Amino acid sequence: MSLLPSLCFADTVDQMADKIESKVIQWRHHLHQNPELSNREVKTAKYIAEHLESLGLEVQTEVAVTGVVAILDSGKPGPVVALRADIDGLPVLEKNDLPWKSVARGEYNGKDVPVMHACGHDTHIAMLMGAAEILVAMKDELNGKVKFIFQPAEEGAPAGEEGGAELMVKEGVLKNPDVDAIFGLHISALADVGTVLYREGGVMAAVDPFKIVIKGKQAHGAYPWLSVDPITTAAQMIMSIQTIVSREIRLLDDAAVVTFGAVNGGIRSNIIPEEVELVGTIRTLNKAARDHMYEAMPRKVKGIANSMRAEATLTLPLDYSYPITFNDHDLMATMLPTLINTAGKENAIYSKPVTGAEDFSFFQNEVPGVYLWVGGKPLDVDPKDAPAHHTPDFYVDDDGMKLGVRLLTNMTIDYMQKHQK
Repeated sequence: MSLLPSLCFADTVDQMADKIESKVIQWRHHLHQNPELSNREVKTAKYIAEHLESLGLEVQTEVAVTGVVAILDSGKPGPVVALRADIDGLPVLEKNDLPWKSVARGEYNGKDVPVMHACGHDTHIAMLMGAAEILVAMKDELNGKVKFIFQPAEEGAPAGEEGGAELMVKEGVLKNPDVDAIFGLHISALADVGTVLYREGGVMAAVDPFKIVIKGKQAHGAYPWLSVDPITTAAQMIMSIQTIVSREIRLLDDAAVVTFGAVNGGIRSNIIPEEVELVGTIRTLNKAARDHMYEAMPRKVKGIANSMRAEATLTLPLDYSYPITFNDHDLMATMLPTLINTAGKENAIYSKPVTGAEDFSFFQNEVPGVYLWVGGKPLDVDPKDAPAHHTPDFYVDDDGMKLGVRLLTNMTIDYMQKHQK
């Protein structure tokens, strides 16, 4: 077993990352030009599998529909480290004028739609392919195993289908061999190239969609006293539920968001309808806030409905639910020196959590994990002018990927060094 310190390994990783950077960029451009939607990433999976097989890895395909998993066995005892990249695109029409822009089409909910890597999953794939190449080349310096997880359907499986990290976990992707720790990262269009953003605890929110169906009594709009009005009941419910966050949650510690995204009911101006439907989402960043929302929502819905003489049914969660993307405190503390050594102290930035969601959380529910943001914004672009994720103008610089390759590789090596068996 090599006794070289991790910093010596980091020098080797840097040199190899420099050497393969042009290949990583080429992979990214190919993937960006050929995006595929969730659970339909057939060509993407084939492209990934062919690269992993060329490295001599044991490769499994069609995991959780279209996922790819490969194992690197050092032949020496040690921990099992998993590295994850998501691989699906979005139904977005790209507006960027790039030689490698996407003009791909796909089917989404029965409709023909444009497809674009509008969230950077193309870069995630390329970075993990690069890390795999370096780790295979450094196999003799490793102890333990590395499991490379290329996950489909992070953006959500099509209606009526399962997919994503949740299905991968169900199918045993973290078993045989059993994973000790998992690392993942996401490119950021708002953070400067060369930076890595980190924090312990909740980094991205749990997401819990809900539906409320309010039933009253229909009447003519001229005679509201003959009705049990589900519209005024809905109005009171919408406003009162917001007070769960503003008056019941300890916002200093337990941030939460409740958003109503749809209100459906009624057909004419002079008819009080019998039924109104509300649909929304809850976002929470720790278990205490999430548990409180699950207690308070039915209490509010029932109480307000009773006060208005209406009936109400709450479905929570509605059709899916993601846990909190939660960075294990001990693992984050263990890996922080690696982040600083890899990016530089000034470029390892402690960040605030975000209320977006990530199904990487399903892996973290099973094993300790760390999820990071890697900068992809060109240095000459003002953050306020940078296009947001999931938009037609979304853009991240190729230069941001080398740090991602180095981080994935160095975290794997350093974790193995610190957990030798």
